[in-house]
Amino acid sequence: MGRAALLVLADGRFPAGGHAHSGGAEEAVKAGRITGAASLEAFCRGRLHTAGLVAAGLAAAAALGVAPAELDAAADARTPSPALRGAARRLGRQLMRAARATWPSAELDAVAGQFPKGVHQPVVLGLAARAAGLGPEDAAYCAVYESVSGAATAVVRLLSLDPFEATGVLARLAPEMDLVVDRAVGAGRAVLGEGVDALPAASAPLLEIGAEVHAAWPVRLFAS
Repeated sequence: MGRAALLVLADGRFPAGGHAHSGGAEEAVKAGRITGAASLEAFCRGRLHTAGLVAAGLAAAAALGVAPAELDAAADARTPSPALRGAARRLGRQLMRAARATWPSAELDAVAGQFPKGVHQPVVLGLAARAAGLGPEDAAYCAVYESVSGAATAVVRLLSLDPFEATGVLARLAPEMDLVVDRAVGAGRAVLGEGVDALPAASAPLLEIGAEVHAAWPVRLFAS
């Protein structure tokens, strides 16, 4: 069941709301920082080693059974932008709905009841992985892949970029995704003995600033 569940959880068609978010790519396109495949690759690499690493560490720790309240507070502390915190909670609520419908779980029900306004999406991702019978590596892989695939998909729509080029970007980043997953899972395991301060806190100031700029736009294609 594990491999099949992983495919379901990582599938872009899973109704978790990610298709409505660009991971900062929409603002980067408008600002001229993404103009084609090469600059998309640089953008995704930056996301992978910062926001992607943080998300993967949170997801791995949640899959290992670390208390969701502690992880949610840790996610808040690692997300300075109010716009990004809001987006993470909205995505968390949507993912929670999808996960509870797909893999009914008393743990998911309890967390949903405890946090009616939502939990940060990577934390819910780890909880969903647990409910699906998956481990911390699986949760971390879903988190890192989502951290770059969402932006790549958004740029296909924003720039009419050739989908083959966008897929090539993701393929070239695959070895780095493996390295980020290893770091994230190691950090998630360290939390069990050292607490949430063991989690990655990689900073991406331009993503944070861009999110605030994007949130102020009166018209935009993506929610974030």
